[in-house]
Amino acid sequence: MRLKSHTGDPQAIADYRPLIASNGRTYSLKNARPAPGDAPDLLIAVVDGITTREAAEALNRVQLHVERDRLPPPDEEDEFLLADLIGLSVQTEAGEIIGTVVAVPNYGGGDLLEIAPAQKGPTALLPFTKAFVPVVDVAGKRIVAAPPDDLFEPAKPQPEDEA
Repeated sequence: MRLKSHTGDPQAIADYRPLIASNGRTYSLKNARPAPGDAPDLLIAVVDGITTREAAEALNRVQLHVERDRLPPPDEEDEFLLADLIGLSVQTEAGEIIGTVVAVPNYGGGDLLEIAPAQKGPTALLPFTKAFVPVVDVAGKRIVAAPPDDLFEPAKPQPEDEA
């Protein structure tokens, strides 16, 4: 079956056992190799106990996770596990709490922090760079951010160029 790995070394996903689905069922990979193409995080994997096409199709879009305590600590000071960032409080350099990290998406241009505002409203995305996020204090359960003033304001429609 095809599998998208989110580990530093994509094939290392096979070393983490068991992988846990949201329904609590566990899976182990017997083998994982790069899938054809240019995406290094896409693998072809053999899942222990999955022997038919129908069983493999039943796992389509199932997200598999590893228990946090089974993961090694980050190698570098400015390296973080996504699971450690989600749920952290986000505050300004002046100490004002602006929200909570709810996800860390990456749409191809780098990691972003998706922040739910402290006041009700839609989430906002903040680039996860030193310029916008100078301090990440996992032990203190907080992130210090330098967000733009309009972080939680809805995007204004852009006027169309006149030809």
